Amino acid sequence: MAGPYTRSHRAPALACAALTACTALAACGDGSSTTAPSPAPSTSSSPVNGTPGSEKLVLRWRKTGGVAGLGGPGSLPDLSLYASGRAVAPAQGVPTEYRLRPEALRRLLGDARAAGLARSHTVGSDDGVADAFTITVTMDGATTRIVRPEAQAGPEGRFLKRLDPATWPASDLAGKPGPYKPERTAVLAGPPAGGAVKTWPLEPLGKGVEVGGAVCTEAPAGKVPAMSPDTAWRSGGQTYSVRLRPLLPDESACRDVR
Repeated sequence: MAGPYTRSHRAPALACAALTACTALAACGDGSSTTAPSPAPSTSSSPVNGTPGSEKLVLRWRKTGGVAGLGGPGSLPDLSLYASGRAVAPAQGVPTEYRLRPEALRRLLGDARAAGLARSHTVGSDDGVADAFTITVTMDGATTRIVRPEAQAGPEGRFLKRLDPATWPASDLAGKPGPYKPERTAVLAGPPAGGAVKTWPLEPLGKGVEVGGAVCTEAPAGKVPAMSPDTAWRSGGQTYSVRLRPLLPDESACRDVR
C-alpha cells in the first residue's frame, strides 16, 4: 500500500520517493540446454503494493501437452506472479490468489534468475514422444521451454518445484490464500455438446474474437450465470457450449487471453 504524502505549509516543498533496485542475476544451465543468445541483465524496481505498475507480470509458467492436450489456448496458466507479490494459480481446479511478502518475492525471483529462467533457451528434447509435456516459463522478456520436465535434473528442472504456490511456506505469505475474484470474465463459446438449452442473458456469444477455436466475449464476473457441463446456451439464433476463463490482473480483454 502506498504511504501517505506529507505536504509542508512552507514553500518551496520537495517530495522524495525512495526506490530500491535489485540487480538481475543470470546463471547458465548444466549443459543439457540448447541456448539462444542471452538478453542483457536487467534491473527491476522492488515491488510495492499500490504503486503504478504494481500488477506488472514478472513470471508466468504453464504446462502443455500430454495425451489430453493439457494447457490449451484459453486455459488458466499454472502460475501468474506479479510485482506486487500477488500470484494467481489453480488449486484443485479453482483459481486461487496468494500474496508473497516482498522479501520472499525478491528471493524467489533472484533464485529463478540464478537457475537460468531469465534467458531464452530450451532444456531437453521430446525424443520423439508425441505427447510429451512441456513447461514454458516467461520471465524478464525471456522464454524458457523445459521439455519432458520430469526427466530434467539441471537447475531449471530442479527449480520448478519452487514455482508451485502450494509449496510456499506460510512465513513467505502475507496472508492465507483465497479464491481469486476477477472483475471480468472471458466467456469462451464453442460447439454445443448436447444437454438442456438455456437462453444466454449477456452479450451475443457469436460476436467476439477467436481464442483457440472458441469465440471469446467478456462479461462482468458478477453477471455471469451459473454454469454446468450439461447445459448449452442459445444466443443470436445459435446454440453454444460455454466455458469461463477469469481475466487475470495483467489482462483486460479477450485479446490478452492465450
